[in-house]
Amino acid sequence: MAEEKIPIGIIGGSGLYGMEELKQIKEVEVNTPFGKPSGKVITGEISGKRVAFIPRHGVGHVFTPSEVNYRANIFALKVLGVRFIISVSACGSLREDFRPGDIVIPDQLFDFTKDRKRSFFEGGLVAHIGTAEPFCPELSHILFKAADFGDTNVHRGGNFITIEGPRFSTRAESNLYRKWGLDIIGMTTSPEAFLAREAEISYGIMAHVTDYDVWHEEPVSTEMVIKTFGKNIQHARKSVVRAVEMIDPEAEYEAHSALKEAFITDKERIPKDTLERLKPIIRKYLGG
Repeated sequence: MAEEKIPIGIIGGSGLYGMEELKQIKEVEVNTPFGKPSGKVITGEISGKRVAFIPRHGVGHVFTPSEVNYRANIFALKVLGVRFIISVSACGSLREDFRPGDIVIPDQLFDFTKDRKRSFFEGGLVAHIGTAEPFCPELSHILFKAADFGDTNVHRGGNFITIEGPRFSTRAESNLYRKWGLDIIGMTTSPEAFLAREAEISYGIMAHVTDYDVWHEEPVSTEMVIKTFGKNIQHARKSVVRAVEMIDPEAEYEAHSALKEAFITDKERIPKDTLERLKPIIRKYLGG
């Protein structure tokens, strides 16, 4: 399995891998030191490029945002050779001009979750990853170009807050987030983006605005989210295809060396089982 190098990963809803452009589809079982991913990894080809897809919430949407095994998902893609991750997610808008039906390619991320595993580094190995730029700027630019077609409004840049969920915000919370200068809100981008950075994978997100959160006149509901995103699914699929076509699998971005200066633990004191467990991520720096 490790020999199959697949450069591009896609994380999103299960509706995405129903795209007709995805050819030679296979299901791959990947076990990781952090447990099982959200589901079997769907591999295939889009425009001649190998891709791997993980349904973030599992097939049939069975995992809450807090139950998603983010570490297993990112680790599984790393094992398969993924160097770029296209994330597709629904989000709420905290701005009047980011309207339902629009797409946002954010450039900043605020983690307001409480109960999630946020790092691969534990068990005797400490690494402090820099996250000033949580999304890969180069990949984000590609995603903007890929999504910017037709009648859909696409916004480049924005501050994305991740809340714990699965409940939606109270009005007090939603209004506070707006005062903080945050632009869109969701439940899954943290710690996904940070784990991708630890794994030295270029990561960007297409955030599809489904609602105005609860600060607006009409409170957000699950029905509203599903209805709006359902209308956008064809645009989302086409955007992913266009992004895959634009990505150079051999490109080298800053994200691909994000761990270079991150390690602080004396190598002689790192347990061997920790080195072995994290080998796909740390091999080029710490051997193994």
